[in-house]
Amino acid sequence: MNKTQKIIISFFSFLIILIIVGPFLIPVPLLEGTVSEQELADPDSKFIEVNGLSVHYKEMGQGQPAFILLHGFGASAFSWREVMGPFSELGRVIAYDRPAFGLTSRPMPGEWTGENPYSPEAQAAIVIGLMDALGIEKAFLVGNSAGGTVSVYTALTYPERVAGLILVDAAIYTGGGSPAWARPLLGTPQMRRLGPLLARQIADSGDDFIRTAYHDSSLVTEEILAGYRKPLNAHNWDRALWELTAASRPLGLAERLTELNLPVLVLTGDDDRIVTTEESIRLGGEIPGAMLVVIQNAGHVPHEEKPDEFMQAVRDFLKGIKP
Repeated sequence: MNKTQKIIISFFSFLIILIIVGPFLIPVPLLEGTVSEQELADPDSKFIEVNGLSVHYKEMGQGQPAFILLHGFGASAFSWREVMGPFSELGRVIAYDRPAFGLTSRPMPGEWTGENPYSPEAQAAIVIGLMDALGIEKAFLVGNSAGGTVSVYTALTYPERVAGLILVDAAIYTGGGSPAWARPLLGTPQMRRLGPLLARQIADSGDDFIRTAYHDSSLVTEEILAGYRKPLNAHNWDRALWELTAASRPLGLAERLTELNLPVLVLTGDDDRIVTTEESIRLGGEIPGAMLVVIQNAGHVPHEEKPDEFMQAVRDFLKGIKP
C-alpha cells in the first residue's frame, strides 16, 4: 500500500467516524417551560383513552350523521374552530388532535407496546378507536391536508366504518411521508438525536407557514397564531414530531382511489399554495363520483378563511346523498 492510498483510507476512516460520532457531539438543549397537555386544555377540552393514548378532542351536537374532523400537519383541533358550530347543526361533530399534535399525549420510544402510535396504520386505527370509544358506528371523515391522507387511508382500511369523505385540500399526491431510501437513516441513533433540533424549526417558521396557508394573510391575527403555537408548550412536542416524521412512509393512495366506493366531496381553495389547487382538481376527477368544489379567494384552509362558503358546500354535498 503506497502513501497516497494510506492517506485516502485515513481520510475516509476519519469521515466515517465523524458521521457516526459527530451527531452525539452536537448539544441538544432541553426544552424549557413546557407543561403537560392537560395544563394547556381549554374549558371545552375533553380527553379519552384510545389505543394507549390520551386523545384530546372537542365535541358538539348530537345524533346522526356523525363527523370526525382531522386536522393537517402542524395544526390541531383548533383549526376547526370556525365550523364546529355549523357542523353541530347537522349532527354530532368531533374534532381531535392527531398523535404528535395538539394536546394528545406524546409517548416516546420504549413507552408503547405493539404498533408505533405515529405510524400510518396506528393513525387509521386511532380514528376507529375514537369512534368505538364514543359509541359511533359510522361517520363522515373530514380531513384537511395530511388529515385528508389519514381519512382516505382509513376509508380504504375500514370501509364499513366510513359513511363518506370530505377532503379539504387533501395531501394525496405529494407529501406522503419520507422516501424509502431515507427511512433507515431516520431511525438511526444519530438522527433520533438530531431530529428534535430539526423539528424545532417549526417554531421559527410556523407563523410564515400559517400565513401562506391563507389566500389573504391579513386575516391571520395574533389570536390565530397563538392558537397554533399553543401545543408547542407541551412536553416532548419536538421529539414526537420527529417520531411522526420517522414513522411516515408513502402509502400509494393515488393508485387506490378507484377503490373508494362511498360519497366523496373534494374541497379546495382557488389559491392553495401548499397542496396546489390543481392537485385537488385532479383528485376530484380521479375519485369515482366525487363532487368537486373550488372556493374562491381561499387558500389551504378554506374552513378557516371562508367558513360560510365551506359549510354551504358541505350542506349541498349532504343533500345530494341518497338516504
